[in-house]
Amino acid sequence: MTVYIDPPNWPGHGRMWSHLVSDVSYAELQAFADRLGVPRRAFERDHYDIPSPRYDEVVAAGAVEVSSREVVRLLTESGLRRRKGAGRDEGVGGGRGDGARDVGRGDGAVSC
Repeated sequence: MTVYIDPPNWPGHGRMWSHLVSDVSYAELQAFADRLGVPRRAFERDHYDIPSPRYDEVVAAGAVEVSSREVVRLLTESGLRRRKGAGRDEGVGGGRGDGARDVGRGDGAVSC
């Protein structure tokens, strides 16, 4: 299992945020996030929003540090990229048949 995280360079709601992604499947991403207790409401389209105070914890758990540009490249090349406004947010697993469709944005999710 390999998941990736970009630096916490994204401002929102008085904090800085990182994006946690997989280049394999939403199921892989969900499993990793679940292991760390990341709330499912933090999932948005194709990534989890991770607040800067949790960055080191996520890296220590095995996420590979990459640039924000690399996150976009990984998502695009894997076919997992979902752009804003490209349709309804289907949650984790939408369209890939990996059975993880039960995860979507809940109230309080942060959009980066």
